Amino acid sequence: MFSIEKDEDAEKNYILMVETVKHMVDGESDVIANLANISSVINAYMDNLNWAGFYILKGEELVLGPFQGMPACVRIKLGKGVCGTAASEKRIILVDDVEKFPGHIACDSASKSELVAPIYKDGEVYGVLDLDSPIVSRFTEVEKKYISQISDIIGRIL
Repeated sequence: MFSIEKDEDAEKNYILMVETVKHMVDGESDVIANLANISSVINAYMDNLNWAGFYILKGEELVLGPFQGMPACVRIKLGKGVCGTAASEKRIILVDDVEKFPGHIACDSASKSELVAPIYKDGEVYGVLDLDSPIVSRFTEVEKKYISQISDIIGRIL
């Protein structure tokens, strides 16, 4: 867990991350280009990640989108794993230990914790922003707050 000083430093860093995302997508209309750059920004600003990227909802399953990290599962059914659950329940999910999440899908066996935020377009789930870490309990309410802001930015540019 972070100390108070590190939480404050992390928060300053995440504010810069969100501002970078805002500036990067300003004036760019290509969704794939924006998602690719956003995954890169997140990967650069957040430490202890082994995967940062997107799954896009197509029918009844999430399909792999732009990401940073090792190769990943290509398709995830709604309601399955952390990503499918976040999309079907329309809520952000923070998992301290993925081994304890019922039905967790191990795309990368190095992943130990996960944070998934739904992305909305016109009030409907468009996809999810997924972050994985090789560290148990890596994500806190601080990361949840700023990743939620990034998913909101994405929803506004879709």
